[in-house]
Amino acid sequence: MASSVALSKVVEKMNLKNVTPDVDMTPIRITTPEINRPALQLTGYFEHFASERVQIVGYVEYTYLQGMSMTEKLPIYERFISSKIPCIIYTSMTKPDEELLRIANLYGVPVFITDKATSAFMAEIIRWLNVELAPCISIHGVLVDVFGEGVLLMGESGIGKSEAALELIRRGHRLISDDVVEIRKVSDESLVGSAPNITKHFIELRGIGIIDVKTLYGVEAVRDTHSIDMVIKLEEWNRDKEYDRMGLEEEYTEFLGNRVVCHSIPIRPGRNLAIIVETAAVNHRQKKMGYNAAQELYNRVQQSLVKKRDS
Repeated sequence: MASSVALSKVVEKMNLKNVTPDVDMTPIRITTPEINRPALQLTGYFEHFASERVQIVGYVEYTYLQGMSMTEKLPIYERFISSKIPCIIYTSMTKPDEELLRIANLYGVPVFITDKATSAFMAEIIRWLNVELAPCISIHGVLVDVFGEGVLLMGESGIGKSEAALELIRRGHRLISDDVVEIRKVSDESLVGSAPNITKHFIELRGIGIIDVKTLYGVEAVRDTHSIDMVIKLEEWNRDKEYDRMGLEEEYTEFLGNRVVCHSIPIRPGRNLAIIVETAAVNHRQKKMGYNAAQELYNRVQQSLVKKRDS
């Protein structure tokens, strides 16, 4: 689980302009995706102050400060900045005054500015921090974007996950990660998968070695992240096992407390895995849109039995 993210990474991602270049932000880390607009604090109320959050000064706070005298502002600045806040970000083309910058430098608090509107910037930084700070696990598998559905292929080593992914890529789909997939829980409903930086865009094929998908097939063949919409577990064909042939009831697997639809696909010579995965992805999309082929067949059979009984 990611417990913090470096402030320098936030600055780079959000394209912030640093107006306190003498402050060393290397040791500063953000520990929560929530942000704070210090409206009450600027009036002098510091009870329940969430000082661990990124502090955003928007146009409303800026104009309020403009109406205060320097004598009124100085003690507020002092108490606000000395509260061990990680940073201050001015939005909507506003800028801090010289006294705030002086006190910020004194306490080692970085100050940044951005031209983005406050609401839009807040939404962007919260969304990004939610992903970066989300609970995270690493699992053995292959994640592929198939017709817009994030399909996670799982199974024992050597069963053919990477080969299936390569065939899917050749058919126009996109690779997110091979071998190791990092799964982040961004909400109670959503899981997002990505590749570790060291293996991003690479696939290992036994007998051939490592191939670079991005170099061989182009940027359209890869993605950095994708939601995990379904899981396909590949397993050796077992003659004695009963496999689901109708699909009336969904099976699920669980990651970080979130349930994901799961299908177990038996492997035997002659089965085209890529086509099976494509069909499973399209069928899953169809179910999300309200149509279930297995239920439709079941309804037809029931109607046929009723007609025969009545006739």
